[in-house]
Amino acid sequence: MTPRLPDAEHASFSTSNTAPAPASGAEALVFGVNASAGGRRWIWRLGPQDNTPGKSATTQETAQEMIRQHRIGDLTARILAARGLSLEDVPGFLTPRLRDAMPDPSTLAGMDEAVARLARAVQGAETIGVFGDYDVDGACGTALLADTLRTLGCTVCTHIPDRMKEGYGPNIPALQALMEQGATLLVCVDCGTTALDVLDGFEGQADRIVLDHHKPDFEPASGKARLPRGIVVNPNRPDCPSGLGHVCATTVAFLTMVGLQRQLRRQGWFETHPAPDLMAQLDLTALATICDVMPLRGLNRALVTQGLKVLEKGRRIGLAALAEVAGVRDMGNAMSCGFALGPRINAGGRIARAGLGLKLLLSTSLGEARAVAEELDGVNRKRQTVESHILDAALAQAQAQVEAGHAVILVHDETGKVTPEGPTPQAWHPGVVGIVAGRLKERFNRPVLVGARVEDAQGRVSVKGSARSIAGLDLGEAVLAAQRAGLLLSGGGHAMAAGFALEEAQLPAFHAHLDHYLGEARTRPRQADLQLDGVVSLTGATIALARQLACLAPFGPGNPEPLLAVGHVRCIKADRIGRDGNTLRVLLQGEDGRARLKGLVFRASEKPFAALLEDRTMPLMHVAGHLRSEVWQERESVTFFIEDAAPA
Repeated sequence: MTPRLPDAEHASFSTSNTAPAPASGAEALVFGVNASAGGRRWIWRLGPQDNTPGKSATTQETAQEMIRQHRIGDLTARILAARGLSLEDVPGFLTPRLRDAMPDPSTLAGMDEAVARLARAVQGAETIGVFGDYDVDGACGTALLADTLRTLGCTVCTHIPDRMKEGYGPNIPALQALMEQGATLLVCVDCGTTALDVLDGFEGQADRIVLDHHKPDFEPASGKARLPRGIVVNPNRPDCPSGLGHVCATTVAFLTMVGLQRQLRRQGWFETHPAPDLMAQLDLTALATICDVMPLRGLNRALVTQGLKVLEKGRRIGLAALAEVAGVRDMGNAMSCGFALGPRINAGGRIARAGLGLKLLLSTSLGEARAVAEELDGVNRKRQTVESHILDAALAQAQAQVEAGHAVILVHDETGKVTPEGPTPQAWHPGVVGIVAGRLKERFNRPVLVGARVEDAQGRVSVKGSARSIAGLDLGEAVLAAQRAGLLLSGGGHAMAAGFALEEAQLPAFHAHLDHYLGEARTRPRQADLQLDGVVSLTGATIALARQLACLAPFGPGNPEPLLAVGHVRCIKADRIGRDGNTLRVLLQGEDGRARLKGLVFRASEKPFAALLEDRTMPLMHVAGHLRSEVWQERESVTFFIEDAAPA
């Protein structure tokens, strides 16, 4: 049964306070905004009419039926209906339950073989070596396996590679070191699918299991996927029937442990041995899913919803210590994971000791957890400084490429380089280029690749970097195609993110390949359209409405936070606040001079529309953003987190 929302919240959505999307369809402009102060069109996320042949009900009719049957607010119902949810979908969406979304682990190709091998390892008390990637997903997956397998009686040794010295994916010295510690089974998490040359070399020495989600490479002649010998559990294998290609590697690891627990129970293992508490590991699946930017639908939505509840309890002392150091008041929401906890865990793998994040997640000592958390917080501040330097130079290159007509932005360090002794002055750090790629993607609405120049011990210089894409353009496949064409030394990833390495001389050919492969990017607007879910008046922007919208969380890809527009207001006060003065605090006032709403703009110096809000003549404007309820010193209030503004 759908939980009934408070009547006061339901009643607050009168037609005078919120407005539906117009009947003209998805491309109708909101408030007629064709070019905002941020350079964007304002359109409806989805139109109110469902004109699909064979469907009789309009989106508005579906929304009205949702209101009647499930007693939810008018605006909330329209949002759910516009996003394609049926009447039957509503209860499961508002209260996602893991038991309803949980698949049979055996539906993943290779899972039964992996579970059988791990069961033998548990029963034989083997030592297992776990090799994880250096990002949040790799650290969380490694921690989940280490926690669970140790509870089951195995000795587990772990390794997170150094980004600079070892690079991405398993390498021979690291795997040999795990074997020297006694490992008879090697498990790769969030990597390994394309590491045939490395993993196949250990055949006959140790068994290998890969738990990954990155796309495999393919044989140029036959078109068949190239997978390492051994056991590969990867929902993005072309022969995997699971339909779980949208999950992160930590979720693959979690499903593997579910399958292992089921197998051991069938064999009677838990009649004499304690069973692990897999529900306690859901904080790791939630954190990894959010930070790896996986779409929050189906299984991912259920995992994140339940995982945030586990995270909120603060029982993993490493994450609790990190939250305290980062000043996070509420650990149990996706924003805390994506903007506070995740970046700090990632920072170690980017520009410091790669294993810091894993050490934090596995900490059992309060003192150790606090010390590691403080170190990661300091590293993250350094990362921000390094990022700022690179961004300034990368912006100039990117602007020139867009003006020259490139579909894809490919920028790299032109003067500095990273040597075995360390980076030269002003060199672009390989650990930060992925963040810069994300910033440029937001700025230009294009797929972006950013590379650093790296010199090896033999004096050979290559360009290594990270890439980020925009919705609808599969960058991972484009990078794999370039590798098959012989343009890259290495490369791989998934639709929205990838990594690459190539000889510097190959940059022009690689850029031409990307322009051809992802040429559709030229048709995209310079700034992505702002897709709005509704219009609300200042009097309708209440705490009750903010609470109602919060019921649609967790938010992220596949379930974006509702974006609302407030029309015909003036900004009567604007102040720069924060340590760096880069947050803009404003007060919006309606035309009647009575209704008011406080607002915030983060990273204001990067937002062109900030100037409109700070205009001392206080022009009439429309403002778009997210309405959120906040509690500070036991007092609840509502704030509008502004994403854009346009002259009225």
